Amino acid sequence: MLIRMIKNSIFKNKIQKFLAFLTCFLATLLICTMLNITLSIGNEITKDLRNYGSNILVLPKGSSLSIEIGNEIYEPLKDKNYLEEKDLHIIKEIFWRNNITAFAPFLEGKITFNQTKEALVVGTYFDKLIALSDEDDFKTGIKNLYPFLKLSGRWAKDDSLDEVMVGEDFAKNNALKEGDFLELGNKKVQIVGILSQADKMSNKIITSLALAGVLFDKKGLYSRAEVSALTIPENDLAQKARRDSSSLDQLEFDTWYCTAYAGSIAYQIEEELKGSSAKVLNAINDAQNLIVKKIQSLMGITSLICIVVASIAISSLMSSELHRRKKEIGLLKVLGANTFQIYLLFASENLIVALISSIFGFVFGILISQLIALNIFGYFIDIAYIILPLSLIFAALIAILGCLLQILNISNLSPAQVLYGR
Repeated sequence: MLIRMIKNSIFKNKIQKFLAFLTCFLATLLICTMLNITLSIGNEITKDLRNYGSNILVLPKGSSLSIEIGNEIYEPLKDKNYLEEKDLHIIKEIFWRNNITAFAPFLEGKITFNQTKEALVVGTYFDKLIALSDEDDFKTGIKNLYPFLKLSGRWAKDDSLDEVMVGEDFAKNNALKEGDFLELGNKKVQIVGILSQADKMSNKIITSLALAGVLFDKKGLYSRAEVSALTIPENDLAQKARRDSSSLDQLEFDTWYCTAYAGSIAYQIEEELKGSSAKVLNAINDAQNLIVKKIQSLMGITSLICIVVASIAISSLMSSELHRRKKEIGLLKVLGANTFQIYLLFASENLIVALISSIFGFVFGILISQLIALNIFGYFIDIAYIILPLSLIFAALIAILGCLLQILNISNLSPAQVLYGR
């Protein structure tokens, strides 16, 4: 009987139900669009920020960062420590290995070139194939670590002892071009490429790590490594761990350790790579956290407002529906129906319409979110399918709240007055 009454009501009141459908559709459309962007924005922003370099720095334990002023490198500590190149593969073999997108070791120093001038030389990986236990084709180096680099010429070969690249400023200051030769100590090398947008490497000679090891008598060693890892925004737990990881209790530590925070990834690198100290470069990490939190807060507030406004709209439609169907309500009360049963009838009608509209809202919301992502990021984002059940829940909430606001009007209707047309 209840199903028949609901069916008759939906099909006999097409305009009112269409307006309810449209209200819930637009609300879930907006919410689904917001949610899909919100749930994917963290990863996309992380990917974009990774284009600006590393977010984890690996140093020998007990070492500190050198300070570079002009063409001079100042070391805070007299005796500098080094890490062994043969252990570098461990960085890509930790628990969060799939989050490590690129890394590169660096070995820097000053050397005389062309017998008269001094220059800063940095040895690193360019696009080197790394031997991993279960991955045969992983390549890494500054080509992947710094995607913004622009190259005129070609990349020097990894492990080459006679090819180098130079920064754009270094080439201008010394009137050098591709194909020119340099004498680095007792080594004669050829410039095969010039890097622009190289920031700190702009006024340096960039060599393979192998050549830098020969020049500085540090074969198989490096002074630091930079790591680019995909991470999630920090919350209160991550910030507590950043201040002092030993202050975490066992449950907090396990949660933090098994979550892809920059700090937990750095901690695991330090744990596995013996003799190392891994530090989070907080500038990029904090920028990511700030941007994501602000966007998520904005999306959350917008979604909440959307639910409230849609509930009020449903309540207005419900009010007109109650006025039009006063005699039906009066008759139901005379037959013994209580206020809750009558409310259930009207809420069920709107709930069915809301659930159907939420499915359409999900489909079109995903399409719009993809168009927005394409406009912002230049590519489509992943679809968060958890939004479908969430959209059904939000639609149901809108319908129930909208009808709930009118329950007082149902209880105040007098059957005798309504049936007599008063």
